[in-house]
Amino acid sequence: MGAEADLLRRQVARFEAGHPGLRVELRPTPDSADRRHQLFVQWLAAFAPDPDVLQLDVIWVPEFAAAGWIAPLPDALASDTDQLPEALRSATWRGRRFAVPWFVDIGVLYWRTDLLPRPPATLSELHRRAVELRDEAGLRYGLVWQGARYEGLVTVFVEYLGACGGRVLDDAGRVVLDGPGGLCAFRLLREAIDSGAVPTEALAWREEPVRLAFQAGQAVFMRNWPYAAALLRDPKESRVADRFAVGTVPRERPGGRPTAALGGASLAVNARSDVPAAAFELVAFLTAPEQMAERARVLGHLPPRPSLYRGDHLAGAFDAPPEAVLARIRAARSRPVTPLYSELSRALQTHLHRLLSGQADPEEALDRAAAELRRILRRAGLGARPAAELQGG
Repeated sequence: MGAEADLLRRQVARFEAGHPGLRVELRPTPDSADRRHQLFVQWLAAFAPDPDVLQLDVIWVPEFAAAGWIAPLPDALASDTDQLPEALRSATWRGRRFAVPWFVDIGVLYWRTDLLPRPPATLSELHRRAVELRDEAGLRYGLVWQGARYEGLVTVFVEYLGACGGRVLDDAGRVVLDGPGGLCAFRLLREAIDSGAVPTEALAWREEPVRLAFQAGQAVFMRNWPYAAALLRDPKESRVADRFAVGTVPRERPGGRPTAALGGASLAVNARSDVPAAAFELVAFLTAPEQMAERARVLGHLPPRPSLYRGDHLAGAFDAPPEAVLARIRAARSRPVTPLYSELSRALQTHLHRLLSGQADPEEALDRAAAELRRILRRAGLGARPAAELQGG
């Protein structure tokens, strides 16, 4: 429904016009990612030959590939290198590509430009300035982010972990969460709450309560997704319409880097499709530069093709020049690339929420989280493998 569905129908109509005899049926799916994932699993586990083309969240590709539910890409699509490395990484399992990135989403940092001209250089400074500026300006909150026990909390953690130079899995699929970078990230998350930089109310917040707090002028900083920018710019609804800027969560320590959690969607073909050749043609058409640029102009979706950010392909599509947007995207970091991602994520959510709610100190929460992740992988027989076979993250 809405603008996205209208655009997809127009693009599919152009595809059909160029492929006489082919008809594409669009099948609606639930808006909720969890419900959509459950529906896809039901279809594919039952060996249904349709839908032929699947829109997958970037974190689902390894799971579906390992289960044999989606087909490896043909050479013409697999050899396409005009893609962001992290987006390709999320579409790859055991050295083979199973999906084509369609659009990407990234976690970003918003800040009040009337309170400070540029964002802090480190996370520690961000926490400190959040408290200072909140008090100076008489605001309710310093920094707001998604702290509820759901996938959004994991994306916040991925950004803190990247800022500290840590990872969840290494390239051989081994759990390395409990290294120095992981401890740094766990300590910083707890510090955010203990210092008052992030309010305890945020432990129940998802994206929209966070946006509404910042949009109402109640917070100095906000971690959210790019979708919020258009809503924040509306002077009829926003108290910060002309008083905010967008950047990337800063690094914290040597070896860390400014990090944006990678989201978005990829297109894959059902391994049991009755018309795989036509399905891959549709995937190639929808992920071609022309269609991606149109999605950016109409919907504001971020294309995963670096070449589109050069020239005037995306002129006027975003809140910043295309090269600045590309710089944000290059800070993207994928969540662990594994068919067991859903189980790993649930475990992380539990231990991160215990950490933030004061039920465990950083060292204890980290040790327990790493031990549980190792048990999950060991139980499934997915211990360490050669780096050439397994793409970890």
